[in-house]
This record gives sequence, C-alpha cells and structure tokens, in this order.
Amino acid sequence: MSDTLIIIPTYQEAENIRSILTYIYNLPKEFHVLVIDDNSPDQTASIIKSMRLEYPGRLFLIERPGKLGLGTAYITGFKWAIEHDYDYVFEMDADFSHNPNDLIPIYEACKNGQADMVIGSRYIKGVAIVNWPMGRLLLSYYASHYVRMVTRMDIRDSTAGFVCLSSRLLKKINLDKIRMKGYGFQIEIKFKAWKLGFKIIEYPIIFINRELGSSKMSGGIMSEAVMGVIHMKISSFRANYIKHISN
Repeated sequence: MSDTLIIIPTYQEAENIRSILTYIYNLPKEFHVLVIDDNSPDQTASIIKSMRLEYPGRLFLIERPGKLGLGTAYITGFKWAIEHDYDYVFEMDADFSHNPNDLIPIYEACKNGQADMVIGSRYIKGVAIVNWPMGRLLLSYYASHYVRMVTRMDIRDSTAGFVCLSSRLLKKINLDKIRMKGYGFQIEIKFKAWKLGFKIIEYPIIFINRELGSSKMSGGIMSEAVMGVIHMKISSFRANYIKHISN
C-alpha cells in the first residue's frame, strides 16, 4: 500500500494519459493514481480501464457525467483519498506540463520538511516556464502577484496546479465550503491552508507547456479567479479559522 495518491483530472487527454501513467509507474517510489474523467469523448476513460489490468490496486478511475470543473474534481479526489487512508495527496496535470520526475522530491519535501503543503512553483526562482505565449505567461505571473497583494499570502505561485498536500491538512479544511470551481480553486485551497496556519513550502519546478492536446483555460475561468479572490478575502474576515498547531 502506497502512502501517496496522485489525483489527475482529465478531459480529452487520450493523447497523454497512457504515457504519463506509464512514466509515473516506472518511478522508484510507488505511487497510486486516481484519474477523474469528465466524460471525455476521446475515450480517455477506456484507456485508463485497460491500464488498470496492468496496474491492479495502483490505478483507480472515477467517471463523471460531464465537465463539472477542476475544483470539484479535486474535491472528489480529496474525499476519496481520505476515505482510503492516504497520507499524502498530489494534484497533477495529465499533459506533462508537470514533470513526473519532480514527484519524488516534492513528496520528500512534504514528508521530511514536515510541511502540509508543497507547491511545485514556477516563480520561486524567477520565471520557469517553457513554450507559453507571452500573453499567457504575463497573465499567470501577474495573477499570482495580484493574489499576494489582496490576500497578503507569501506565496509566489498561488495559481500552481502541481501540489502535494498532507491528509491532516485535507481533513482540517471544510472541502464542502470551497466556492471556486475552476482554476481559482488552486488559490482558494492555498488560502485556506495559510489561514489555518499550516506550513507551506514552494519547491522550484520548470513548467513546460503541453505538446499534445489543448489547454482548458478560458476567459470565464480567469474571471472567476479574479473576482473570487476578492470575495474570498472579504469572507475570511467573518470566518472563524482555528489555527493548526504543529506537533
């Protein structure tokens, strides 16, 4: 039994999913993977089902009826991970923008550094992004700057989607109260962990834009994140955050 579950949400990732899973399962540490597929029309789920025969007890699949949002996929995965007693849980994309070779050092930073959240950060050492259009790079970089300004969190990459979380953090957060469903979810989960006083570390990664498939980013997703941060900050004044006390 592995102590670590990787959650990978998918929608039309048939070109990438077999390669990313094979890569993960060839790493020297044993990871389990839960794929949450939102009814991909390209047979992503069928590929995963066939691969479960190759990796029994290590690969799991939840199929949902349609595109229900990145945040709801991760919340579903977090609850599943808690029910199945994993100690550490990863958020990760299927398209190799997150390098699987970073999984072990991020895991070790979380476990040995006694942190409850380790962020695979694109901005902790300058800007480490390859093959993004300049417009999207600037949007992402200044979005994180905007989040720091509004929330006062000392996190350089608040929109990062490559994250390791401890189960004790996930158990303390009220997952049903998370409001943002798109990429704003990444900001909100970090903000709640910070408000609760959990230790957060940023680990430097190089983010490489996908080569296969298409991005799921949209203007509506970004609008939700921008307005959601303001609402999240205002709501935090009324919330009763009981600080986590480290052992």
